[in-house]
Amino acid sequence: MQVSVETTSQIERRITIQVPAAEIDGAVSARLKDTAKNVRLNGFRQGRVPMAVVQQRYGQDVRNEVVSEVMRERYVRAITEEGLNPAGFPKIEPSVNESGKDLEFVAVMEVYPQVELTSIEGTEIERPVVAVSDADVDEMIDTLRKQNAAWEEVDAAAADGDQVTIDFQGYIGDEPFEGGSAEGHTLVIGSNSFIPGFEAQLIGAKAGEEKTLNVTFPEDYQAEHLAGKEATFKVTVHKVSSQKLPEVDAEFIERFGVEGGDQEKFRAEIKKNMTREASQAVDNRVKQQVLDALKKVNEIPVPSALVQQETDGMKRQAAQQFGLGEDFDVSQLPNELFEEQAKGRVQVGLLLAEVIKANELDADDEAIKAKVTELAEQYQDPDEVVSYYMGNEELKTQVKSAILEEKAVAKLLEQTNIKDVEMSYQQALAAAQQQAEQDEGAEEGEQASA
Repeated sequence: MQVSVETTSQIERRITIQVPAAEIDGAVSARLKDTAKNVRLNGFRQGRVPMAVVQQRYGQDVRNEVVSEVMRERYVRAITEEGLNPAGFPKIEPSVNESGKDLEFVAVMEVYPQVELTSIEGTEIERPVVAVSDADVDEMIDTLRKQNAAWEEVDAAAADGDQVTIDFQGYIGDEPFEGGSAEGHTLVIGSNSFIPGFEAQLIGAKAGEEKTLNVTFPEDYQAEHLAGKEATFKVTVHKVSSQKLPEVDAEFIERFGVEGGDQEKFRAEIKKNMTREASQAVDNRVKQQVLDALKKVNEIPVPSALVQQETDGMKRQAAQQFGLGEDFDVSQLPNELFEEQAKGRVQVGLLLAEVIKANELDADDEAIKAKVTELAEQYQDPDEVVSYYMGNEELKTQVKSAILEEKAVAKLLEQTNIKDVEMSYQQALAAAQQQAEQDEGAEEGEQASA
């Protein structure tokens, strides 16, 4: 077997492989003899069909079968001998495939890029310092009360925060437009779930009243045929309801798993959960700044096969998130919606793998169990969660990957200048959300300019 490797780009290799004709023709001949033993043709006994007939009938199919097997086997042997690290599957095509001639085929493949890490030394990192106050706990309890509130019909004019039950029909000019009508629709005034200006015009409306609302669709409205247009809605109000907040009593508290309905335990549990949430928001914000800095100074080529794998995974996540069902064909979702973000994820993954390798980072079963125990605290039966994870190798691998990522980020963080910034609980969550939106916007901008 002769092998030549051509470097066509930083991550693409073109391998030309030659296999002696005698090996291929011998394998084809042997395969045809085996085939002849089982051939049944009219006028011949089984196993007595002349080889010339067998060759004419089955020769090409048998040769294709043999050549396909040989190309796969010799490709694997070639990349092993040449020390190549493929990223994804190759494209293999025969260039010479004739009886009596050496088989020649070409395999075009992507390899993992060689990464020489550039330090992020001196990068400024902003780290929020958050303390959950009693006022924050009070506000969270109010939020829980609102989430568990009942709606009680009232004989009064609708106010901000009330729920109205309405029928409506939208018009552009005098013509009703598609998707602009509903019957018995419930709407909370102030929820901002309708077109800007719609909800505010319902303040003061009473049950049985008919109103005409004038609004303008936003310029960036998702339905292009409506974007920026003025519209009129004819609305009939059937019912006005106000929120009836539950009392923070033992019955209410027990809904959240606090036995006995103890107020102090309830507040302590809420504060513990909020502190954990704030800590995660801080960690994510710091981590994202570190990874952004790492990507910025380490532009590396990314194998398209890995990007496609990540894109496919993101499609499956999106289908699950939007409840499209297990049978939904994710190939219907366009790659363009996910590719740029997938490329960024792959880039980060390759860079972090190099950080992990360079620093010889690892995580044993003890570290994995400690991490799982920490995660299990938010469940009702932590011991059961720990046992389930530690008994599942796939889940353990996922946790190990998360631990190694944390360790890699911590190593990178050592190279940076950290500036602590005091923030309230709400500010920390808002900052984390803003960071996520900025990263998403940056990815969309990169995609648009590509």
